[in-house]
Amino acid sequence: MKYKKLFNLFDQKCTNIDETSFVFKDDPHKIEHYIGYLPQYEFPYWVGYCDVEDGCEFKTAKELFEAPIFDGKSIKDRWNEVEIIAIGGINIDEWDEKFCVPDHG
Repeated sequence: MKYKKLFNLFDQKCTNIDETSFVFKDDPHKIEHYIGYLPQYEFPYWVGYCDVEDGCEFKTAKELFEAPIFDGKSIKDRWNEVEIIAIGGINIDEWDEKFCVPDHG
């Protein structure tokens, strides 16, 4: 998956992208990181397992994707190392863009 495609899913506020998981290919421990979108919150974009101990939240997709919280770099900066495992809890091999349901709220 290309960076712009994943970013656009978050930026257009798809409601079924919560619990999107990935690893960094160069991580020997293959620690899974999680990002998501929960529209009911003031800061709806969130990330778990990053440089911030209990994860963190953001107001926009841009802030999430450009925050230097993965060994001091952002998802955008490290995109060539990102390996998506699942989007919205659906294995990346089974996921399809038609699963995206934009939040019109």
